Amino acid sequence: MKIAILGKPFKDEIIPFMQGLFDDLASRHAEITIVEYFKTYLENRLTLPENVGTFSRGDDLKGVNFVFSIGGDGTLLDTVTYVGARQIPILGINTGRLGFLATVASDQIPLALDALYKGHFVIDERSLIRADSDQEVFEGVNFGLNEFTIVKTDTSSMIVVHTYIDGEYLNSYWADGLVVATPTGSTGYSLSCGGPVVLPQTNNFVISPVCPHNLNVRPLVVSDKSVISFEVEGRSNNFLVSLDSRSKIVETGVQLAVRRENFNARLVKINQVNFLSTLRTKLNWGLDKRNE
Repeated sequence: MKIAILGKPFKDEIIPFMQGLFDDLASRHAEITIVEYFKTYLENRLTLPENVGTFSRGDDLKGVNFVFSIGGDGTLLDTVTYVGARQIPILGINTGRLGFLATVASDQIPLALDALYKGHFVIDERSLIRADSDQEVFEGVNFGLNEFTIVKTDTSSMIVVHTYIDGEYLNSYWADGLVVATPTGSTGYSLSCGGPVVLPQTNNFVISPVCPHNLNVRPLVVSDKSVISFEVEGRSNNFLVSLDSRSKIVETGVQLAVRRENFNARLVKINQVNFLSTLRTKLNWGLDKRNE
């Protein structure tokens, strides 16, 4: 089995679990390749197996069976951009805080590896959102797992986001910005803006205004077969666009549209972890002492 690994720095108490991960993979004669910056970090903290390879963004991950994302949910979002259209299954190992997407705790790593090698897992297909524009914005990596966002810059007044669905005028949002979330992203920024939680396998986008000045404007659920396009104006000559955690300031007048990407992210789920159980355990969904 060939395993690619990406990750972010972790606390010292995680070191024994990470050493155990690499020792276990070595004992199973796995072929390991680690993203360059993370390998440098690990070499100063762990004893890595011999003949560990490296890769960087844009490299072909041909032949890789699984990609391990070591960190939090932000690390997993970044991992999706490395995998891209290859759709290699991603296992999220949580060394961060919430771990809504990265569901394998550090002490569960041995069980997770055993499940992978025995085939005791399921693949959770997650839709992606793609952003198109008339000028390069996201350096060729123009897709994300959670959301596409248009927001004002820090010092500017609110903006107006004229929004169209399949070319038909929807609304002009007078607001701090607008979020278009995938079902996966419905539990993120969109949720904090008052948007609904959408189950992962529904084929929808959620359009949520950020601090709207029109109090009668509410989040809207639309089909992900739609193309949603935008024209932005405001007192400032620029605004901020982002895909998940990647953002860039662009000038007003840029043409922007989003649609569903033609490939998915594939997340590995083990130990009967599913979206509904994660809602309950991570977001305290329906927390009520009467439900004990």
